[in-house]
Amino acid sequence: MNYEELVKKYTALGIPTPTKKMIKTEEQIEGIRQAGIINTKVLDYVEANIHAGMSTEDIDALVSKKTKELGGICAPLNYEGFPKSVCTSINDAVCHGIPDSHTILKNGDIINVDCTTIYQGYYADASRMFMIGKVDPIAKRLVEVSKECLDLAVKSLKPFSRLRDIGYVIEQHAKANGFSVVHEIGGHGVGLEFHEDPFIYHYGKKNTGMVLFPGMVFTIEPMINEGSRQVYLDASNNWTIYTDDGGWSSQFEYTVLITETGVQILAH
Repeated sequence: MNYEELVKKYTALGIPTPTKKMIKTEEQIEGIRQAGIINTKVLDYVEANIHAGMSTEDIDALVSKKTKELGGICAPLNYEGFPKSVCTSINDAVCHGIPDSHTILKNGDIINVDCTTIYQGYYADASRMFMIGKVDPIAKRLVEVSKECLDLAVKSLKPFSRLRDIGYVIEQHAKANGFSVVHEIGGHGVGLEFHEDPFIYHYGKKNTGMVLFPGMVFTIEPMINEGSRQVYLDASNNWTIYTDDGGWSSQFEYTVLITETGVQILAH
Protein backbone atom coordinates (compact mmCIF):
# COMPACT_ATOMS: atom_id res chain seq x y z
CA MET A 1 0.00 0.00 0.00
CA ASN A 2 1.13 3.56 -0.65
CA TYR A 3 0.95 6.33 1.96
CA GLU A 4 -2.54 7.52 1.00
CA GLU A 5 -3.95 3.98 1.08
CA LEU A 6 -2.41 3.33 4.50
CA VAL A 7 -3.86 6.57 5.87
CA LYS A 8 -7.29 5.64 4.55
CA LYS A 9 -7.06 2.15 6.06
CA TYR A 10 -6.06 3.28 9.55
CA THR A 11 -8.30 6.34 9.61
CA ALA A 12 -11.25 4.05 8.93
CA LEU A 13 -10.21 2.09 12.03
CA GLY A 14 -10.06 5.28 14.09
CA ILE A 15 -6.29 5.08 14.50
CA PRO A 16 -4.19 8.29 14.19
CA THR A 17 -1.66 8.29 11.35
CA PRO A 18 1.60 10.16 10.73
CA THR A 19 1.65 13.18 8.45
CA LYS A 20 3.45 12.77 5.15
CA LYS A 21 6.20 15.07 6.45
CA MET A 22 7.02 12.46 9.11
CA ILE A 23 7.86 9.90 6.41
CA LYS A 24 11.44 10.29 5.20
CA THR A 25 12.53 9.56 1.62
CA GLU A 26 15.36 7.15 0.84
CA GLU A 27 17.66 10.11 0.13
CA GLN A 28 16.78 11.74 3.44
CA ILE A 29 17.26 8.48 5.34
CA GLU A 30 20.72 8.09 3.83
CA GLY A 31 21.61 11.64 4.88
CA ILE A 32 20.42 11.00 8.44
CA ARG A 33 22.35 7.73 8.45
CA GLN A 34 25.58 9.56 7.58
CA ALA A 35 24.94 12.12 10.33
CA GLY A 36 24.33 9.19 12.68
CA ILE A 37 27.65 7.57 11.80
CA ILE A 38 29.47 10.77 12.78
CA ASN A 39 27.40 11.17 15.96
CA THR A 40 28.20 7.61 17.03
CA LYS A 41 31.92 8.12 16.38
CA VAL A 42 31.86 11.27 18.51
CA LEU A 43 30.27 9.39 21.42
CA ASP A 44 32.83 6.59 20.94
CA TYR A 45 35.54 9.25 21.23
CA VAL A 46 34.02 10.59 24.44
CA GLU A 47 33.82 7.05 25.82
CA ALA A 48 37.52 6.49 25.10
CA ASN A 49 38.57 9.73 26.82
CA ILE A 50 36.16 10.48 29.68
CA HIS A 51 37.69 10.19 33.17
CA ALA A 52 37.60 11.48 36.71
CA GLY A 53 39.31 14.84 37.11
CA MET A 54 38.18 16.32 33.80
CA SER A 55 35.64 19.11 33.61
CA THR A 56 32.42 19.05 31.65
CA GLU A 57 33.97 21.90 29.63
CA ASP A 58 36.68 19.39 28.64
CA ILE A 59 33.95 17.04 27.36
CA ASP A 60 32.48 19.91 25.35
CA ALA A 61 35.90 20.53 23.79
CA LEU A 62 36.26 16.82 22.89
CA VAL A 63 32.86 16.78 21.20
CA SER A 64 33.46 20.03 19.34
CA LYS A 65 36.89 18.92 18.10
CA LYS A 66 35.86 15.43 16.99
CA THR A 67 32.64 16.57 15.31
CA LYS A 68 34.56 19.17 13.29
CA GLU A 69 37.26 16.62 12.35
CA LEU A 70 34.56 14.32 10.98
CA GLY A 71 32.92 17.07 8.93
CA GLY A 72 29.90 17.62 11.15
CA ILE A 73 28.39 20.52 13.07
CA CYS A 74 27.34 20.39 16.73
CA ALA A 75 23.60 21.08 16.62
CA PRO A 76 23.17 22.18 20.28
CA LEU A 77 25.56 25.15 19.95
CA ASN A 78 23.43 28.32 19.90
CA TYR A 79 20.22 26.28 19.48
CA GLU A 80 17.56 28.52 21.04
CA GLY A 81 20.40 30.15 22.98
CA PHE A 82 22.05 26.98 24.31
CA PRO A 83 25.68 28.05 24.85
CA LYS A 84 27.61 24.79 24.34
CA SER A 85 28.18 22.00 21.81
CA VAL A 86 26.86 19.14 23.96
CA CYS A 87 24.68 18.47 27.01
CA THR A 88 26.39 16.99 30.09
CA SER A 89 24.03 15.93 32.90
CA ILE A 90 25.50 14.58 36.13
CA ASN A 91 23.83 12.53 38.89
CA ASP A 92 20.51 14.29 39.75
CA ALA A 93 20.55 16.32 36.51
CA VAL A 94 18.00 14.66 34.23
CA CYS A 95 18.97 16.41 30.99
CA HIS A 96 20.24 19.60 29.32
CA GLY A 97 23.20 20.09 31.66
CA ILE A 98 25.45 22.90 30.43
CA PRO A 99 29.21 22.17 30.36
CA ASP A 100 31.46 24.45 32.38
CA SER A 101 35.04 24.54 33.64
CA HIS A 102 34.03 24.36 37.33
CA THR A 103 32.13 21.06 37.20
CA ILE A 104 34.72 18.31 37.64
CA LEU A 105 33.95 14.62 37.23
CA LYS A 106 34.75 12.58 40.31
CA ASN A 107 34.83 8.93 41.25
CA GLY A 108 31.29 7.62 41.73
CA ASP A 109 29.55 10.08 39.39
CA ILE A 110 27.23 9.08 36.58
CA ILE A 111 26.97 11.40 33.59
CA ASN A 112 24.86 11.59 30.45
CA VAL A 113 26.57 13.00 27.35
CA ASP A 114 24.01 13.98 24.73
CA CYS A 115 25.28 14.72 21.20
CA THR A 116 23.41 15.89 18.13
CA THR A 117 25.24 16.18 14.81
CA ILE A 118 24.34 18.04 11.63
CA TYR A 119 25.92 16.68 8.46
CA GLN A 120 25.08 18.17 5.08
CA GLY A 121 21.82 19.50 6.54
CA TYR A 122 20.73 16.25 8.20
CA TYR A 123 20.45 15.63 11.95
CA ALA A 124 21.14 12.62 14.16
CA ASP A 125 20.83 12.54 17.94
CA ALA A 126 22.00 10.10 20.64
CA SER A 127 23.25 10.01 24.20
CA ARG A 128 25.08 7.65 26.52
CA MET A 129 25.61 7.28 30.24
CA PHE A 130 29.10 6.94 31.65
CA MET A 131 29.97 5.65 35.12
CA ILE A 132 33.06 7.35 36.52
CA GLY A 133 35.25 5.02 38.54
CA LYS A 134 33.45 2.86 41.09
CA VAL A 135 29.80 3.86 41.45
CA ASP A 136 27.22 2.98 44.07
CA PRO A 137 25.39 -0.33 43.33
CA ILE A 138 22.03 1.45 43.09
CA ALA A 139 23.45 3.99 40.64
CA LYS A 140 24.97 1.15 38.60
CA ARG A 141 21.63 -0.65 38.48
CA LEU A 142 19.87 2.61 37.52
CA VAL A 143 22.22 3.02 34.55
CA GLU A 144 21.78 -0.63 33.55
CA VAL A 145 17.98 -0.46 33.74
CA SER A 146 17.80 2.76 31.71
CA LYS A 147 19.75 1.05 28.92
CA GLU A 148 17.55 -2.03 29.19
CA CYS A 149 14.43 0.16 28.94
CA LEU A 150 15.68 1.66 25.68
CA ASP A 151 16.79 -1.66 24.20
CA LEU A 152 13.51 -3.38 25.09
CA ALA A 153 11.56 -0.53 23.49
CA VAL A 154 13.60 -0.78 20.29
CA LYS A 155 13.21 -4.55 20.26
CA SER A 156 9.43 -4.13 20.43
CA LEU A 157 9.29 -1.79 17.43
CA LYS A 158 7.91 -2.93 14.11
CA PRO A 159 6.08 -1.28 11.23
CA PHE A 160 2.41 -0.55 12.01
CA SER A 161 2.85 -0.94 15.75
CA ARG A 162 1.54 1.90 17.93
CA LEU A 163 3.48 4.86 19.27
CA ARG A 164 2.43 4.46 22.91
CA ASP A 165 3.69 0.86 22.91
CA ILE A 166 7.18 2.40 23.20
CA GLY A 167 6.34 4.08 26.48
CA TYR A 168 4.43 1.08 27.79
CA VAL A 169 7.48 -1.17 27.44
CA ILE A 170 9.77 1.41 29.03
CA GLU A 171 7.53 2.19 31.99
CA GLN A 172 6.79 -1.44 32.78
CA HIS A 173 10.49 -2.35 32.93
CA ALA A 174 11.45 0.74 34.95
CA LYS A 175 8.69 0.17 37.51
CA ALA A 176 9.48 -3.55 37.77
CA ASN A 177 12.97 -2.52 38.89
CA GLY A 178 11.78 0.06 41.41
CA PHE A 179 12.49 3.14 39.30
CA SER A 180 10.31 5.85 37.73
CA VAL A 181 10.00 7.45 34.28
CA VAL A 182 10.06 11.19 33.62
CA HIS A 183 6.85 12.18 31.80
CA GLU A 184 7.48 15.80 30.87
CA ILE A 185 10.34 15.20 28.42
CA GLY A 186 10.26 12.70 25.55
CA GLY A 187 11.77 11.64 22.30
CA HIS A 188 11.01 13.35 19.01
CA GLY A 189 11.11 13.12 15.28
CA VAL A 190 14.51 14.06 13.89
CA GLY A 191 16.40 14.24 10.62
CA LEU A 192 15.54 17.37 8.69
CA GLU A 193 15.39 19.47 11.88
CA PHE A 194 16.67 19.06 15.42
CA HIS A 195 13.18 18.45 16.83
CA GLU A 196 10.26 17.31 14.71
CA ASP A 197 6.92 15.61 15.28
CA PRO A 198 5.90 13.21 16.66
CA PHE A 199 6.52 13.51 20.40
CA ILE A 200 7.67 10.12 21.72
CA TYR A 201 6.20 9.32 25.13
CA HIS A 202 8.21 7.13 27.49
CA TYR A 203 5.10 5.99 29.35
CA GLY A 204 1.64 5.00 28.21
CA LYS A 205 -1.03 2.46 27.51
CA LYS A 206 -0.40 -0.41 25.11
CA ASN A 207 -2.07 -0.37 21.67
CA THR A 208 -2.76 3.36 21.71
CA GLY A 209 -1.40 6.37 19.88
CA MET A 210 -0.30 6.93 16.31
CA VAL A 211 0.44 3.98 14.03
CA LEU A 212 4.11 3.86 13.01
CA PHE A 213 4.73 3.82 9.26
CA PRO A 214 7.95 2.70 7.55
CA GLY A 215 10.17 5.71 6.89
CA MET A 216 9.58 7.38 10.25
CA VAL A 217 12.77 8.51 12.03
CA PHE A 218 12.71 9.54 15.68
CA THR A 219 14.59 9.39 18.96
CA ILE A 220 13.79 7.24 21.96
CA GLU A 221 15.47 8.64 25.07
CA PRO A 222 13.86 7.51 28.34
CA MET A 223 14.89 9.37 31.48
CA ILE A 224 14.74 6.93 34.39
CA ASN A 225 14.82 8.27 37.96
CA GLU A 226 16.04 6.59 41.12
CA GLY A 227 13.14 8.00 43.15
CA SER A 228 10.21 10.20 42.17
CA ARG A 229 9.52 10.99 38.52
CA GLN A 230 8.94 14.65 39.40
CA VAL A 231 11.41 17.16 37.99
CA TYR A 232 12.06 20.92 37.93
CA LEU A 233 13.77 23.43 35.67
CA ASP A 234 16.86 25.21 36.98
CA ALA A 235 15.77 28.86 36.99
CA SER A 236 19.39 30.05 36.93
CA ASN A 237 19.95 28.87 33.36
CA ASN A 238 16.45 27.91 32.08
CA TRP A 239 17.87 24.71 30.56
CA THR A 240 18.90 22.05 33.04
CA ILE A 241 16.23 19.71 34.42
CA TYR A 242 16.79 18.15 37.86
CA THR A 243 14.95 15.56 39.92
CA ASP A 244 12.70 17.09 42.58
CA ASP A 245 13.87 14.74 45.32
CA GLY A 246 17.60 14.82 44.51
CA GLY A 247 17.56 11.19 43.39
CA TRP A 248 19.83 10.31 40.50
CA SER A 249 18.67 10.00 36.90
CA SER A 250 19.92 8.04 33.89
CA GLN A 251 19.21 8.25 30.17
CA PHE A 252 20.30 6.58 26.95
CA GLU A 253 19.12 7.75 23.52
CA TYR A 254 19.06 6.32 19.99
CA THR A 255 17.90 7.69 16.66
CA VAL A 256 15.85 4.93 15.04
CA LEU A 257 14.26 4.26 11.65
CA ILE A 258 11.08 2.25 11.17
CA THR A 259 11.63 -0.03 8.16
CA GLU A 260 9.35 -2.30 6.14
CA THR A 261 10.47 -5.25 8.28
CA GLY A 262 11.45 -3.81 11.64
CA VAL A 263 13.74 -1.11 12.96
CA GLN A 264 17.26 0.20 12.39
CA ILE A 265 19.36 2.18 14.87
CA LEU A 266 20.91 5.13 13.01
CA ALA A 267 22.74 6.72 15.96
CA HIS A 268 23.60 5.28 19.36
